[in-house]
Amino acid sequence: MKWAVLISGGGTNLQALIDAVAAGRLSAELGLVVSNRADAGGLARAAAAGIPTAVIEHKDFASREEFDKKLVDTLKSHQIEWIALAGFMRVLTPIFLNAFAGKIVNIHPSLLPSFPGIRAQEQAFESGVKVAGCTVHFVDNGVDTGPIIAQRAVEVVEEDTVETLRQKILAQEHEIFPAVIHWIDQGFVTIDQKGTRPIVRLAIP
Repeated sequence: MKWAVLISGGGTNLQALIDAVAAGRLSAELGLVVSNRADAGGLARAAAAGIPTAVIEHKDFASREEFDKKLVDTLKSHQIEWIALAGFMRVLTPIFLNAFAGKIVNIHPSLLPSFPGIRAQEQAFESGVKVAGCTVHFVDNGVDTGPIIAQRAVEVVEEDTVETLRQKILAQEHEIFPAVIHWIDQGFVTIDQKGTRPIVRLAIP
């Protein structure tokens, strides 16, 4: 499968995918990296790995819909089949979601459904939870509401700060994200409907 990775920042999860491909732990083809910011550090990571890049700055468009249409056109022109959102800080519209329905995967730094949206690590820390973590999920029309594929938990200890908790969660993201994308690429992940609720099933050998 040919994947695009969408980023807005430094691209550490992108680097985890690049490293997993190099190590033979990820079979997917990383065919394109797209950023909505020209200064995103992840673009240099992609270039160093020989992955084509594109910059589509959202500020150049009058609406989210116009931005998403350009994004879809760019991805289609590169024959992209699946999308990995790796710190892409844009809310996607139905124009994008319908174009890649059921083929968009996101990494979120909390144990969803707890702490969706922005500042997830800070939300978790400030709430006083004893367990935090990260989630990889399919993307639907809501904000961090799509079917959950996998999660990793970390213990929150008394000595933690927001920053140490962020780093602990990030370390787990770097392991689980490439693993899930490999599972999808190998056909180990399916979605079934249980009543009105979609259920993700894993059939990992």
